[in-house]
Amino acid sequence: MSDLPPAERLAKLYALEEWLDWQLNSTRAKIRTVEADVERARVQERRAWAEARWKLEPARDRRSVLHRGGCGIWKGEHGYLERREALEALADETLAVEMCGVCRPETGLRE
Repeated sequence: MSDLPPAERLAKLYALEEWLDWQLNSTRAKIRTVEADVERARVQERRAWAEARWKLEPARDRRSVLHRGGCGIWKGEHGYLERREALEALADETLAVEMCGVCRPETGLRE
């Protein structure tokens, strides 16, 4: 390229710069798409994890309420219970646990 006159070299360099800029923008767009896919998968994985568990809403009016992990009635984001722990909470008469009437947690507890 050094054997070209300066004006032609400059024109070729501008064309290269424009192409490289297009490549960079295209790559950044692909990165944003893949990042969004990764975030969607992370949210779905978290939702599936929560759905396979239960939440015990602290006692109100002397009764605790058992919810499915994904129930929107009680938005507690911690204290998820495994199946065995949910069954133990139900068996503990001092907790006075009742089932949420919306998410019906008992369906996942049956064998």
